[in-house]
Amino acid sequence: MTVAHDLSVPRTADSSEHRDAGPELRETAPDLRERVRQVYARVDSGDIAGLLELFSEDVVYDRPGYPPIVGSPALERFYRGIRVIREGVHTPDAIVADGDGGVAVQGSFRGVLKDGRTVDLRYADFFRAAPDGRFRRRDTYFFAPMV
Repeated sequence: MTVAHDLSVPRTADSSEHRDAGPELRETAPDLRERVRQVYARVDSGDIAGLLELFSEDVVYDRPGYPPIVGSPALERFYRGIRVIREGVHTPDAIVADGDGGVAVQGSFRGVLKDGRTVDLRYADFFRAAPDGRFRRRDTYFFAPMV
């Protein structure tokens, strides 16, 4: 399913900046794992303002079925209105931080879509933190039969 929504805002940084947090990263691996837990807790509770605090202004979020979500205003629009999920709970089963600003997550999600259908799926998420510890990149993948 392809959803055609314009979620982009002009990029203010070179995309290579989103791949490498560099040696100046001040957050430790346990701190970043806790920040990821907070991402899911804030999404699940509907705390969009709190969620946005965890991401940099120039965040890039890639998620299947949507064009890249670029910038904090686009991320807010996505969570406040475009996202097809009405409610649900993320359960991270494994959170691994690489010590260089990268965090990988494997988990499950149970919820209800805006059209009333229930979903129960597995996902993988990859986060990249900026030097200040806020996430500047997120890539989500869903376990679904494709090939």
